This record gives sequence, structure tokens and C-alpha cells, in this order.
Amino acid sequence: MKMRNYRKIIGSVVVLLIIQSLAIAQIAKDALSSDYNQNKPEHEQWLQDAGFGIFLHWSMDSQLGTVISHTIVGSSEDYQERYYNELPKTFNPYRYNAIEMARLAKLSGAQYMVLTTKHHSGFCMWDTQTTDFNIMNTPYQKDIVKEYVDACREVGLKVGFYYSPEDWLFVRNQGALIKRRDRDKIAKPFRKEYNVFMQDQLRELLSNYGKIDIMFLDGGYWPPAKKICWELQPDILITRGALNSPEQTVSDVARDEAWEACITMNNQWAYKPTNKKIKHGTRLIEILIETRCKGGALVLNVGPKPNGDLDIVEEENLREVAAWNFVNREALYNVRPWIVTHENNIWLSKNKHDNTVYAYITKVPWERGDRKEFTLHSVKATDQTKISVVGQNDIVCEYMADVNPESRFKQTAKGLEISVVRAHRIYNANDWDNPIVVKLENVEPAFSPVDVNTLEPQRISGERIEMTGELVGNTVDDEFAVGFMYREYGGFHESIYSDHWEMTKLKKYRKGAEFKGGLKKLNPKKDYQIRAVVLQHGILIPGEIIKCRKLK
Repeated sequence: MKMRNYRKIIGSVVVLLIIQSLAIAQIAKDALSSDYNQNKPEHEQWLQDAGFGIFLHWSMDSQLGTVISHTIVGSSEDYQERYYNELPKTFNPYRYNAIEMARLAKLSGAQYMVLTTKHHSGFCMWDTQTTDFNIMNTPYQKDIVKEYVDACREVGLKVGFYYSPEDWLFVRNQGALIKRRDRDKIAKPFRKEYNVFMQDQLRELLSNYGKIDIMFLDGGYWPPAKKICWELQPDILITRGALNSPEQTVSDVARDEAWEACITMNNQWAYKPTNKKIKHGTRLIEILIETRCKGGALVLNVGPKPNGDLDIVEEENLREVAAWNFVNREALYNVRPWIVTHENNIWLSKNKHDNTVYAYITKVPWERGDRKEFTLHSVKATDQTKISVVGQNDIVCEYMADVNPESRFKQTAKGLEISVVRAHRIYNANDWDNPIVVKLENVEPAFSPVDVNTLEPQRISGERIEMTGELVGNTVDDEFAVGFMYREYGGFHESIYSDHWEMTKLKKYRKGAEFKGGLKKLNPKKDYQIRAVVLQHGILIPGEIIKCRKLK
């Protein structure tokens, strides 16, 4: 009897051990999956609240003004020899002033900064024991990462690191071909050594500089990198690698979860002395507004010059963003998506704490002292509603005694009619072109919007595309018109420069059915971007963007 009991106990223990082993194995498997995420919810919420950061893309090949790291792929042996052996000897960012860079970022409205500690080339901007290919073996001979971390902490910015687990010098030293495709296959023979090398570097970065707030992982091999990051610093927030992080574009639609758009100020990440396509300050502010109204954070990239200075045009743009953010700060932080992201050129967000809606009026020529009227269809007034223009007192318009800048509103059958004056004097001239923000307190949604989905389009021939969309949500009570927007795909770096779309003719929606449309006489040599749209209560609501490729 006792022996049988012992056997039962031993059997139970064995079963428990097997279950525990399987659980541990599953945890290990989860930790190596690409969507593994141990970010703490409060840290992701902080990113949604903060909404704006500055990215510094910088390395020793900034001396050439070429694309960072990527000139190595497909390059000759002679090029690689000179890249790895000659360029470090002339990299001397002697004018780098970490504290001034951090102060400018803080002034711009940024709540965090991210520095490229190591890009794909393998060059390390810190005093590392893992490789000689680092900042200490240049004429500069100072730890840039340490200077950067100290400066961020001094001005009150969250500290972020960019780190590429991909390392082409390591690959080259193994005698393997450097390329972007088939990376897993290339690294397979030396993956164990590769992981040890990468983890040693991350251990230095996450042990030698105190608490690091943000990690941006790039270039693949995320799972083992994420694992060591969370082991060393459980409170670190991993953005790229754990969160949705669209590059050189903004999310198509609003999202409830945290996400981060990473966008360059010109058409390259690192310093580019010639042929650069700079986004002007107003466009950068529009991108920031769109990102915030869709629930995301924008990390805006600048590329310091090889001597450590910031390019004067990039600095001037940052100061224009700083001026706008200084005026409209309350409409930048702690906001979430409204029931629609925008009504034509008016973008909308909601304060996360109360029933305050911010209306960002873009693309309107507007001289100081002028009054303009707008109608909002998604916002409804209550008996407690108040209206004002963010940053101005609505009482005084300097040097314009005959102008009454009081903000007004009226709820009508057509919608919420608002009447506001641009009164705040920002520039000497009266034609500051940047958006103004109208604050609407104690308001409520005017209706319940539907979602529109863009289904996979078909390219029937080089000149013809068939498109399909669907509505999701309550489609019983309202009348809808549906259609499609389309445009030629400008390229990975180019689409963000324009928000222009062509429209098909809108048609009445037939309840419960997919809707279709066709495009003809297209350029057969071009890719196109397609999105389904619905017109509800006078508001055009777009769905996600899908790319339709040209036929081979």
C-alpha cells in the first residue's frame, strides 16, 4: 500500500517535471519568436503620451555623405578594405556638443532621443571591448555614447539607443558574402559565435551607462537581441523589434496600440551634403500632427555632419517645429485618436483624460487678424462646451485694436460651426503658415463611424486594376457612399513627400455587400497604391493602403 503511494507520488512528480519542462521549452520558444514582446504596458502608454522624439543617425561614413553602411553591400574588396581601414583614421567629430544637441531636441518638443550606437557596418560609437572598429580608434578618441547619455539625462530626455544586431564586419571576418537577402542562411554556420558577439555588445550598452529607456533594434536577428535587452533591463521599452514601426511613412489608419513612425528630415538617414530633398518645416509639423491623430509617436531623424555639427537647414527646421510645439504643446502630449482621424484638411485628436477634442487646421492660407469659419461633422457640442485657440488668449491681437479674436461656435443641423481668428503673433510678418489648433472642451461624438477595409486588388492587365472594399460596423442606420483613392507609388522614400490622391466616383453603398471599382488606362510600368473610402455624415473615411504591383 505504501509502495503504491510512493509510486503515485513519484509518478506525479515526473508528470509535473515534464509539464514544467514543456512550459520552459514553450517560454524559450516564445522568446525566440519575432513577435515576442515583454514591454510593460505602462511604458508603451508613455510612448503614446510622449508622442515625439529625435533620432540621430550618425557614423564614420558620414564623412562621405553616402547612405549609412549600405554602400558595403555589393562593393569590391578594395572598397571594403578602404572603408574599414581608412575611414576611421579621418573621423573626428570635434565640434560635437552633446548638451547643445540635447537642448535643441528638448526645445523642439521631443520627450526622448535615439542615437545610432552601431549601424550595420559594425562601427561602434562607444568604448567597446568587442571590436577595434570603434570610436576610440579614431582621432576623436572619446566615448560618444557616454557623452550622449549624460546630455540626455541633464536636460530631462528619455535615453534611447539604436542598435543593429546585424554586423557586416563580423560577417566579412568569417569570409562570408555581405548581402541583405538570405541573411539567416549566410549566418547559419557561425550563428552561435554571432549571438555571443551581439549579446556581449548589448551587455556593454545596457550595463555601462545606467538605465536606458528605449531600444530601437534594426537589421534583423531581433529575438536573441530582445531577450538579452529585457534580461538586463526589464524596464526598457523596445520599439522597432517589438512594436509596429513604419519607416518613411505613417500608419494608414488610427491604431489603439502604441506604434512609432521613424521618418527622416531629408531623403536619407545620415548626413547628405548634396542632392538632398528636405521636407520643409510645415510639412514636418503636418506629419507630426497626422501621427498623433492616428495614435502614434514620431521619431524624427536628423544626421549630424562628420564634424559633429547639425546641418544648418535641419537645425532651422527643428527650430520651426520647436516654435509650433511651444505654442501648441498641450495638443501634442497625452492625446489619443478621435472617432475619425480627420475631416478634409482638419485633423482631430482627443485628450486621453477628458472630453476635449483638438482640431488641427492645416493647409489654410491665413494671415494674422483674419477670421475663418469651419464646420465639423464628427464633433457635437454640449451645454458645457467651450472653445479657444491653443496658445492665444482670444482677447488681444497685437497692433490690431479693431480685431476681436474671440473664438465662437454654434451647433446646427449641418454640424458644429466654429469661427476663430489667427491672433497670435509668431513671426514679424503676419503670414505664419503653420497649422493652428482649436481646443473644444466638453464635446461628444456626433455619430458612430464605420470602418472601411481595403481588400487585395487585382491587376488584370498592365493598364487595368480591379479594386474591392468592405464596410465593418453598424451599416444599418446611415446612408453611405463608397469608392476608392489611388495614386502612383512614389517609392519607399518618396511617398511621404506628398499626400495627393486621385478619387474614383463615389457610389451609393448596397447594404451587406463588398463594393468594387475599376481603374483603366494606367501606366503599365508603375506600381499603384489603393485604398477604399466611405463617405459618412459628410466625412471621407479612408481604409488601409494596399500596393498593387505592375505585372511582370
